[in-house]
Amino acid sequence: MKEIIWLGRGGQGAFTAAKLLGAAYASDSSRFALAFPSFGPERRGAPVRAFTKFDTKPVADRSQTEKADYIVILDDTLYSPQLHELLKSGGKIIINSKNAIEGTVTFDAEKISAEHRLPTVNTVMYGLLIGISDVVTKENAVDSIKGYMPAKIQERNISALLKASEEALK
Repeated sequence: MKEIIWLGRGGQGAFTAAKLLGAAYASDSSRFALAFPSFGPERRGAPVRAFTKFDTKPVADRSQTEKADYIVILDDTLYSPQLHELLKSGGKIIINSKNAIEGTVTFDAEKISAEHRLPTVNTVMYGLLIGISDVVTKENAVDSIKGYMPAKIQERNISALLKASEEALK
């Protein structure tokens, strides 16, 4: 089973990104995914954890992820060196940050988000994850946005996702 932890703040779309990834993976009827959030006090700006778990057999475990293949951080103030303890062997932490952080993959997602007039970086970070990993194809990721986001914002989010996935390969 592959497991992804998404860290963000309320209103940044961490849970939306987790759901989009799950939808992209489960678009093939022989694959299964589960996405769910973990909230503290529900308010804008409060730390949020979301999880995506996927496998080739039904995923029934709704507990928080103990060891992740990837940790995707939408707000670099949520990074802590202790997060490395939550990674499986070979796992990676991907952070939206203008600053390099040792032992992680950092990327200025705000730049692409601003270029596409997006208020959050969630689809940019989703694009980075698919560019760095093989968890889902770009085509499945695009289809997940088309299937779950309102039509008026799909084009900008798809464009940001694709640009980020290309940037991740550089």
